[in-house]
Amino acid sequence: MKLKTIVMSMAVVAMLFASCEDSKKKEAEAQAQAEEMRMQREQDSMMRLEEENKMKMADMEANSIAAKAMNNEKYSTLVAALQAAELADTFKGEGEYTVFAPTNEAFSKVPKATLDNLMKPENKAQLQALLKYHVVAGKWNAADVQNKIKENNNNYEVTTLDNQTLTLSEKDGKVMIKDATGSMSTVVDANMDASNGVIHGIDKVLMPKK
Repeated sequence: MKLKTIVMSMAVVAMLFASCEDSKKKEAEAQAQAEEMRMQREQDSMMRLEEENKMKMADMEANSIAAKAMNNEKYSTLVAALQAAELADTFKGEGEYTVFAPTNEAFSKVPKATLDNLMKPENKAQLQALLKYHVVAGKWNAADVQNKIKENNNNYEVTTLDNQTLTLSEKDGKVMIKDATGSMSTVVDANMDASNGVIHGIDKVLMPKK
C-alpha cells in the first residue's frame, strides 16, 4: 500500500512537472510569436514610411525648379545650360532657392559664340558660376522682394550662390536687377512657384565679375 502511494505521488509529481514544462513551452511559443508579430509590424511600418518618402520625393521632383523650367518652353536654353553644368539635379532636390531665370529671349542677346563656348565641357566651372549668379538662397516671391526693396530705399543687395552681389530696385512697378557689370535686367515673369523655391523670369542674362 505504501509503495502504491509512493508510485501515485511520483506520477502526480511527474504530471505536474510535465504540465509545468508544457506551460513554459506554450509561454515561450507565445512570446516568440508576439516578438515575430512586433518585428513584422516594425518592418511594415518602415516599408510604409520608405514608400511615403519616395512618393514625397517624386512629388517634390515633379514640382521642383528644374521640372518647372523643363516644362516651360520659354526656359529651354536655361535647362540646356543647367544640364551642361550638371546643376539640374541640384534644383530638383531639397532646399529653397530663388532663381532669376533668363528666358530664351534673354539668352538670345548673348553672342552665340560666347554661349556655345560656355556650353563646352572644359568650361563647366565657368558656366556653373554664371548660373549660380542667378540664384539666391531662400524663397522670395515678388511681394517679398518688393518689400525688401522698399525697406532698403530702392537699393536692395542680395548675395548669390557664388558669393557675388546683385542689386535689386523697382521702376514703374517692375523689379530691376543690376549685375556686376552695371547692366540692368527686368523681371518679366514673376512667381513661378516650385516645391523647392520660386522662379522669376528675366529679360537679360546677368553677368558676374570675371
